[in-house]
Amino acid sequence: MAEPDYIEDDNPELIRPQKLINPVKNSRNHQDLHRELLMNQKRGLAPQNKPELQKVMEKRKRDQVIKQKEEEAQKKKSDLEIELLKRQQKLEQLELEKQKLQEEQENAPEFVKVKGNLRRTGQEVTQAQES
Repeated sequence: MAEPDYIEDDNPELIRPQKLINPVKNSRNHQDLHRELLMNQKRGLAPQNKPELQKVMEKRKRDQVIKQKEEEAQKKKSDLEIELLKRQQKLEQLELEKQKLQEEQENAPEFVKVKGNLRRTGQEVTQAQES
């Protein structure tokens, strides 16, 4: 950046520019507060009076990160865990099918049950005769 011409001239009639003093930075209260904030920042302490919206947003972000980590942990399941889950699902399906069959048999009319029993006894008799 080029320096202005009046700095080179030693003309006493010109008023030299001076840096303005910031009254806020010179106040003792401001300096104490600034020093305290710097110390808290070095220690890792944050001011406790955050806006409510900021607190909510930070909580959401933390929850989202935790949820992502849990999902990644579930995705990284071992082959053994995957196989165990598949077997468990198959067993649950078989149990549900058995329950459905039992419910159907219990809800069937009496003559259907008797007819099934007659068929079984008839098959048993024919097998006994063949032997």
